[in-house]
Amino acid sequence: MQVYDNTVATYKYYWLVSILDIYVKEGKTQISFWEIIVGMIAEAWYPIHFFRLSFGKADSLYAQIIELQKELNIPIDARKQVIKRVLNSNVDTPKIRSLLRVFSLNVPYRFLSPWIKYTTNEGVVRSSQVFTNNALYAIENDTIRINPKWETYLHDNYLILRDFTFWHLTNFLQKRNPNVPNLTSKLVKPISRASLTRQRQFWDTFIEVNGTIKCIYTGQLLEPKNYDLDHFIPWSFVSHDLLWNLVPADAGINSSKSNNLPILEEYLSPYAQIHQNALRVIFKKNPNNNLLEDYLTIHDSIPNLIKLSALEFFEIFHKTFSPMTQIAENMGFRYWQNPMSHETTSQ
Repeated sequence: MQVYDNTVATYKYYWLVSILDIYVKEGKTQISFWEIIVGMIAEAWYPIHFFRLSFGKADSLYAQIIELQKELNIPIDARKQVIKRVLNSNVDTPKIRSLLRVFSLNVPYRFLSPWIKYTTNEGVVRSSQVFTNNALYAIENDTIRINPKWETYLHDNYLILRDFTFWHLTNFLQKRNPNVPNLTSKLVKPISRASLTRQRQFWDTFIEVNGTIKCIYTGQLLEPKNYDLDHFIPWSFVSHDLLWNLVPADAGINSSKSNNLPILEEYLSPYAQIHQNALRVIFKKNPNNNLLEDYLTIHDSIPNLIKLSALEFFEIFHKTFSPMTQIAENMGFRYWQNPMSHETTSQ
């Protein structure tokens, strides 16, 4: 398909995905612009709000979705159906209509360029209504009508077409987010997050052998099975559960920290220290523990990593986390302000 040739924004990708979803899942062949646009917003909601992906300067989708969230107060991690329901119930509100209208001005017409040479929107409308060159759909007022010749093909190849679109979208966004890890996993909200059972067993074992440990954020004592596992750099940036980015923490503090960044000057030193101690304890107890292999992504040898001095170990972590926090900050992630620090200061 040539629909993605010379693409400068994400609109075409999300436009087609929305059409496919509505046609295949709801059986509609006559679809309003507004239904499609609401589907676009719902699909792009998660990567923009949760993962802070850049869509590029030429793309209005990012700005409009940020503004829609402020106007309608939809949770950033809301399910697509919830987002669609809220948007559909507010689509006739002047402010919301104005935010959505930008996607109705050119996208429905430009999308048909592989079939109909673009001259004006009116010219595309006329040509589409007789399905010139077997165009995918006809445009009638603010509605599209799927070409009957395409119906069976779209239905039978729905998943292939969706994957094909997301493959092109990934390539498009990777150029605009060159330093973002695991970008492919950040385009669609996962049905569920992976369990951290094995990682908790690692830290439970360390605490049982070492004795109670202190939360690096609060100084409170933590006991086995009585803590949360915190992603030091937010999961919404790293998109993995590797052990070197996890640390036991007070449940309340972990919730407060959410997907914000830690201030390295305050927390990296105690963070590195607790990891070094845990590594030495677990390696001595069971050098074949498979979870230890997680550390091979930041150092080439577990035995050598354990032998490092405290300063050398800290430098390994500093070289790992410093560029990550800078990239995340550039993407819009905020630094966490520890409420416990404010309480301590005011006392």
